[in-house]
Amino acid sequence: MKLNPRRVALLVAANTALAPFAIDAYLPAIGILAESINASIHHTELSISMFLFGFALGQLCFGPLSDRVGRKPVLLSGLVVFMLASLAITTADSLTSLLVWRFVQALGGGACVVNSAAIVRDCFSGREAARVMSTMAMIMMLAPLVAPAVGSLLLHIAGWWLIFVFLAVYAGFLLWLLGTRLPETRDTSLPAASPRQVIRNYASVLRHKEGMGYICAVAASFAGLFAFVTASPFLYLDYYSLSPGVYPLVFGVNVVVIALSNRINIHLLRKRSPQQNLRLGLTIQLVAALGLVLATALNVASLYVVVPLVMMFTGMIGLITPNAISSLLDYFGHISATATALLGGIQFSCGALAGVLVGLFQVEHLWPMVLTMLGAALLGNIGVRVLTQAPRVDEAL
Repeated sequence: MKLNPRRVALLVAANTALAPFAIDAYLPAIGILAESINASIHHTELSISMFLFGFALGQLCFGPLSDRVGRKPVLLSGLVVFMLASLAITTADSLTSLLVWRFVQALGGGACVVNSAAIVRDCFSGREAARVMSTMAMIMMLAPLVAPAVGSLLLHIAGWWLIFVFLAVYAGFLLWLLGTRLPETRDTSLPAASPRQVIRNYASVLRHKEGMGYICAVAASFAGLFAFVTASPFLYLDYYSLSPGVYPLVFGVNVVVIALSNRINIHLLRKRSPQQNLRLGLTIQLVAALGLVLATALNVASLYVVVPLVMMFTGMIGLITPNAISSLLDYFGHISATATALLGGIQFSCGALAGVLVGLFQVEHLWPMVLTMLGAALLGNIGVRVLTQAPRVDEAL
């Protein structure tokens, strides 16, 4: 199928932005939302973890399903579920109802976003595919930067419920846009893997020592990132008493640093291998986590100390994730979709687990966040160094 690369890039990027908007847009409103449902801010933050669990499950289940029945049926059905669940969240009057509807919303979101890369693979290859993927990556970086600011504005206009109305409207817009402008991209002449074969493919990745080392790196760094994301409303709005209007600025600098580290990674790859850059990123991330723990222990964890250390930690995502994924797919080019879906499932599940560790115990301090970030950094470094081979000095030459 020959389609205009720019048109497909815009359509797929708009779909890809759904997840970061769903995760980040309501962060400035979590404190007010907690009061509305008579829950603590820490327990309300668990709705982030619930979304990540649902999103992981949605990717694992609906990715293989789209290979069997086609991209559009799964994509459009996911958008309908996401839209209706978003509207249902506006009626939430308890923590339980919020968590249930966030989980349902995430299942729909997972069904939508998991199709983005598959649509690109269906339509393009080589440089065209790389250009479309680059546009998708740029949107994924911009959306978390814009989403908290949009959420803060909507909170100021009407209240937290308007954020979820916005998400429902955006899903409805995507439903119309993709339903009318995007054709079915899956080649129906290609055989689809049976459910048993899908399970065998997943198992082959889980049994692969090197592959699991790279998955561990991505999942651990993502867990550390979402320990911060989950704690950030309490950290900035309560602990440091910043306003909801300032929150998006302090939060957004982390996205800018991740984007910069992506550019640095591209530059370093001219003379270094992906495995070398991966280990460099993991090492810096561990140093940043140790710095956060030390500053907290010495009672010097002011805003001016914590923000730069968090930026250093989160910024290393740009060195860790792309290099780990490319190294993983070197081993699983024949089942890249399966490997990517499994990676996404494990990655979002670990992010959700980190959020639970931060929010479940209602500790009014930095300790849950900084200790979870340190544990994640340690696991990422140990996983790569134990399960993967050390890069040779001449590997990048």
